[in-house]
Amino acid sequence: MAIAMRSTKQVEPHEDYGFFGPDSITWRVWSYPTSLTVGFQRAVVIEELDPALVAAVATTNDIRYRPRTRYDRTLRYFAMVAFGDSRSTSQAADVLVKIHSKAIGIDAVTGERYDANDPESQLWIQLTGWHSILKAYEMYGPGKLSAEEEEQYWAECAVAAELQTCDPADIPRSREELHAYYERMRPQLLGSPIAREMMAHLLDASVMLPPMPRALRPATWLTSRVLRAATVATMPRWMREMGGLRQSRAVDVAVVPVMRLAFALVHVNARVELAVLRHLSPATAPVVAPIRLGIAPTNPEVLTPAEARERYGFDHPREAHLDLRARQERRVFGNAEAPSEEGLLESQGVLGSIG
Repeated sequence: MAIAMRSTKQVEPHEDYGFFGPDSITWRVWSYPTSLTVGFQRAVVIEELDPALVAAVATTNDIRYRPRTRYDRTLRYFAMVAFGDSRSTSQAADVLVKIHSKAIGIDAVTGERYDANDPESQLWIQLTGWHSILKAYEMYGPGKLSAEEEEQYWAECAVAAELQTCDPADIPRSREELHAYYERMRPQLLGSPIAREMMAHLLDASVMLPPMPRALRPATWLTSRVLRAATVATMPRWMREMGGLRQSRAVDVAVVPVMRLAFALVHVNARVELAVLRHLSPATAPVVAPIRLGIAPTNPEVLTPAEARERYGFDHPREAHLDLRARQERRVFGNAEAPSEEGLLESQGVLGSIG
């Protein structure tokens, strides 16, 4: 998956434009360097306030034992949804249902069942992800979208939701509808000790980075601290309080011009931006490179997820792998056994090595 930056001929074009394309607001927002840095970090941190999600994450503990692998694979999937070709992204969505089939059990905190394929959990992941990408773009990038652009952005979010088990009709279509969704969710969210621990862990960007030479470790530490401050600054006070995160308003204000300048400088040169991304997430760089370098796909068309499923023979995520999901439920809830690892090895060719 390595990508050389010296020649565009060494970057493999995508098969098609995927589900959005160059005229989309998604490409404009997600291709800015705020998206796969602050935006992504904000998304995975806020997600942990959902008790069902944090229970699923805590069960495997991959986020602690294999943080870099988990970061690389998750970031690649984020990028595939926005920029990947329709065939590869549909395959990734399909294999993700298999992986999520093993993320089931009883939450030790709430006593409730959790299931990573549950539509409500998937809706939470979808909305916190797309909102976080937009929030980072607004604060540290070019600024707010127009009303028409924002409406298009959320319409495109609904398109992406077709790759999940949630219902696209549940996607908010405006900032007001999004805020109303958060208000409905607040009574269900929980800043439990394990959630706070996970949030603090995910805010330490240094655990996601490859081993650094001793001479560069101070710079890595500083970068991690600044990125943490920038991410926390995007979060509303109620989320910070729930997550046990403290940061002064002075830091919130001071970090904005610093990050705006840093991201603007990186964005000037696509090759520099891709070199940074390759260092952060080697599996993600080949997904983003054709878009940032302006390399046209083999077939310049945009498909809908439904068209892609029909063309390539995939089921809708809500109906995908029902037999496997039923077997996993029998193992976990019926026989008190650990779920099988089916789907993990298969996923390596799509999402990258599991380490």
